[in-house]
Amino acid sequence: MSAMLETPELPAVFDGVKLAAVAAVLYVIVRCLNLKSPTAPPDLIYQDSALSRFLLKSCPLLTKEYIPPLIWGKSGHIQTALYGKMGRVRSPHPYGLRKYLTMADGATATFDLFEPQSEHCIGEDVTMVICPGIANHSEKQYIRTFVDYAQKNGYRCAVLNHLGALPNIELTSPRMFTYGCTWEFGAMVNYIKRTYPQTQLVVVGFSLGGNIVCKYLGETQANQERVLCCVSVCQGYSALRAQETFMQWDQCRRFYNFLMADNMKKIILSHRQVLFGDSMKKPQSLSDADLSKLYTATSLMQIDDNVMRKFHGYSSLKEYYEEESCLQYLHRIYVPLLLVNAADDPLVHESLLSIPRTLSEKRENVMHVLPLHGGHLGFFEGSVLFPEPLTWMDKLVVQYANAICQWEKTKSHCSDTEQAVSGQE
Repeated sequence: MSAMLETPELPAVFDGVKLAAVAAVLYVIVRCLNLKSPTAPPDLIYQDSALSRFLLKSCPLLTKEYIPPLIWGKSGHIQTALYGKMGRVRSPHPYGLRKYLTMADGATATFDLFEPQSEHCIGEDVTMVICPGIANHSEKQYIRTFVDYAQKNGYRCAVLNHLGALPNIELTSPRMFTYGCTWEFGAMVNYIKRTYPQTQLVVVGFSLGGNIVCKYLGETQANQERVLCCVSVCQGYSALRAQETFMQWDQCRRFYNFLMADNMKKIILSHRQVLFGDSMKKPQSLSDADLSKLYTATSLMQIDDNVMRKFHGYSSLKEYYEEESCLQYLHRIYVPLLLVNAADDPLVHESLLSIPRTLSEKRENVMHVLPLHGGHLGFFEGSVLFPEPLTWMDKLVVQYANAICQWEKTKSHCSDTEQAVSGQE
């Protein structure tokens, strides 16, 4: 009798278990998708100056909320994963001409040149010189989308193809791109300056490309001639300080490290014959033992230590990271400099963000922009589920470049007026 009386209570117990399971799943989803995180304008670090006041007035995106797609856009991991796998949605196919430049060591640098599709907002000839992220090139979808948008805003675009990154271009010397080698980017910039003597330059770098362009500008004052401004997006600023954080499992960085290392291994091995074959030109420090270590490498640091640093003769990984990082060059950049990061970028540890923050607090030409969301080179926008083709990042870079062009034209006009008045007196 007692057993019969207890039986009707069992469904209620099962319903309670189901409810608890559903609640647990919802809690995990909310936490993983970061749904409770607010949307807000990006955090801005800058010194109060005439330039910064002009930028805040001329660039609405700096003070406007960045609103990512509602369902998944607040997750830095999903933003990063979608950028990595998809690049962009409905990405265009801008037409460009591929240029080949022979370097002093026999390497063949390539870049793609895209002409503007409309008149620039100030009616001047302005060229964006663009350095993509690690192992990237002009055929990547995020680059194509950005170039198409820049062309439509009146910019000529020159996009560097990292040495060894294009699958259909063979290496002509036993060397490929490294974390901070500026040789190929410098050759592209010099070509643009020679070919278009009236053009002014906007320098743009994404991720690893951000390190390269900042290092290039800071290497010598001459590199900043005819440069209107520089924009760096999602770089880490110091490989030496980043290497330890990139081996941690926090925010899955160790997993991202493994995936990026695996991609680098494939690229290096695709050029195995040139890099490790019997060549009189190959670095004496590269050997079959290095090739064996490459096969077993599970991190970028191992690949850098066994292969990449040896292209330029660095004696240690520490020396390689110290010399190749832009950290020691940032304070030598005098043109307007926009440093963009995302607070939820899983690849760039928050401790590294003290570098652009400190610089922005000291230098009037520097502004650091830090939205809450965006991941690593994601910055997708959209209402609920599906992202828009253009990202917040694409629009911000062009909007900032337009503002700097207008700023420089205003300064030039004021200078001409003052000279005319002085001449009349």
